[in-house]
Amino acid sequence: MAVETSEMTGVEIVDLASTPLRELNRRLHGLADGAPGPRRWRVLNPNGAHAVGCGLDADIDVEIEGHVGYYCAGMNKLATVRVHGNAGPGLAENLMSGTVIVEGSASQSAGATGRGGLLVVYGDASARCGISMKGIDIVVRGSVGHLSAFMAQTGCLVVGGDVGEALGDSIYEACLYVRGEVAGLGADCVEKGLEDEHVAELARLLERAGFDDLDPRDFRRYGSARQLYNFKIDNAGAY
Repeated sequence: MAVETSEMTGVEIVDLASTPLRELNRRLHGLADGAPGPRRWRVLNPNGAHAVGCGLDADIDVEIEGHVGYYCAGMNKLATVRVHGNAGPGLAENLMSGTVIVEGSASQSAGATGRGGLLVVYGDASARCGISMKGIDIVVRGSVGHLSAFMAQTGCLVVGGDVGEALGDSIYEACLYVRGEVAGLGADCVEKGLEDEHVAELARLLERAGFDDLDPRDFRRYGSARQLYNFKIDNAGAY
């Protein structure tokens, strides 16, 4: 088994060029509930593998040296996962807690259905970023695609670049901050005022993401107009 432990740094090194991904995930899952084992991991040669570091439930640090495929760090709880590359669809899907950081760009549905924790993308994120988010905070330094924050319930989506069509379509109570241009707003999503409390919240998020060089007052805030919460007989034809 190609697993190497560095005595000097205390980092467990796993090379996926010679170690099965299932073996890596099995060892990571074995650290749940405070089980003994390495707390720092370095994964080499992921080569676009799917579900790397998926389903973690331990306070550990996992560094992935390269690009990953679908569902990297999905269902993560407690762990900090950093990808030194790009990520495929479903990055940090259903994130529960902890932190997921991608130093490149992410494909569609990043952070989908996330219930907590922080997702940071240094580059761009594709369509449907943060759909059905339920408490996750997502900070994207670049731009995001269409239908981002679709049916977003709670949490924050911060976008340092531009946003595609239908931002926040059918949004509930999530808070959206955008620094660049918005191609179009979805149903029931409207621009709202940026008050001091929102500036403070945004500043905290940018600092946590490592983007404190961005001025929170350069952003605009979007949220729900709260017109879709209840059935209205006058709008029956639209349902």
